Amino acid sequence: MDKTLRNVGTGVVGAPACGDVIKLQIQVNDNTGVIEEAKFKTFGCGSAIASSSYLTELVQGITIEDAEKIKNIEIAKELSLPPVKLHCSMLAEDAIKAAVRDYKTKRSSTTLH
Repeated sequence: MDKTLRNVGTGVVGAPACGDVIKLQIQVNDNTGVIEEAKFKTFGCGSAIASSSYLTELVQGITIEDAEKIKNIEIAKELSLPPVKLHCSMLAEDAIKAAVRDYKTKRSSTTLH
């Protein structure tokens, strides 16, 4: 997705300790606030990739407000992640929050001009 578009939010998060990095992008309908598309690119272990993939399925078709409420425990439970891999689901939660924050920042800055 073109990260310069005002209806695209991008979140990049990482855990230096294990080397996992998630880039999540959401495309939001400006009129409804519904996430129409979500894509990810993840560098890391299988649990990080699975967490990112599942997150994109969760957020497509819901509002950005509902997306912000997604908790890592939902992802971890659905994927049956072991305790040692919980940080992967936490990264996914951080990624959606960062993407929504980026979208909101772009939207507010374009409405001010």
